[in-house]
Amino acid sequence: MTAASAGCDGRDAVTDSAAAPPPSSELGKRLISAVVMAALAMAAVVLGGWPFLLFWAAAAVGVFLEWSAMTEGSAWAARVWGISALAGAALAAGLGAFAIALAAIVAGVAAVAAGDRSSHRTWRAAGVAYAGIVLLAPVVLRHDRAFGLLAILFLFAVVWSTDIFGYFVGRAIGGPRLAPAVSPNKTWSGACGGALGAVVAGVAVIVVAGGVAGQVAPGPAAAVALVLSIASQAGDLFESSVKRRFGVKDASHVIPGHGGLMDRLDGFIAAGGMAALAGLVRGGLDAAARGFLLW
Repeated sequence: MTAASAGCDGRDAVTDSAAAPPPSSELGKRLISAVVMAALAMAAVVLGGWPFLLFWAAAAVGVFLEWSAMTEGSAWAARVWGISALAGAALAAGLGAFAIALAAIVAGVAAVAAGDRSSHRTWRAAGVAYAGIVLLAPVVLRHDRAFGLLAILFLFAVVWSTDIFGYFVGRAIGGPRLAPAVSPNKTWSGACGGALGAVVAGVAVIVVAGGVAGQVAPGPAAAVALVLSIASQAGDLFESSVKRRFGVKDASHVIPGHGGLMDRLDGFIAAGGMAALAGLVRGGLDAAARGFLLW
């Protein structure tokens, strides 16, 4: 569904060349799904406003449901609380009340934690916060009238290129594994290839877009792209560690050839969350994209 990981295989975006290549039919499914997801995401970005908000609200609810199922199934009441919190946050964000949106997410975390007495209550409550990042990070960045569109396109380019270049460079070169205890197929060569691809793609977006009247310099943009690529790969590893903890291979099977929304959004959640946080700290609510891009 998403732009976050429209590469060939986000689960092993930084992969070992020794891993068996997917069958051609499976690769075809992945490519078709990737094109459809990228097209939907780009359409939402260009339209902006409520279509953009609804796109990410749907993604957030899907991620929350996958997280709930993956952590051995939250009670129905906890799922209702979580979905209600995300819906309330989406409505508030659409009206520009971002403080209320954040409060809704916090309330949802507290409600799920209070209503779940199992040993996994902390994990299940964390799912609301995780999905909240899916919802609020891109919306906060897009809210910036001057730099919002450029910021989202830049973020997409960095995360997608990290996955795509990581996949192909890792498969071609192989070598030492990046984090064998968490994701055995990822390699250092793939990680470096993904980071390099992200820097090139990020700078290309800035150059082609003109950096909003030349205000965004390519040099700092390259540094930002590198940091976000590292964050994206860390997000991928984090989701892999959560799946490994609960003995799950894919978050779901909702996307043909790809797995679940979480499998596609793991890198984007980390990179987008970092970008939004940096933007808010440096630029404030109305200029978060500017704060994230201008250094």
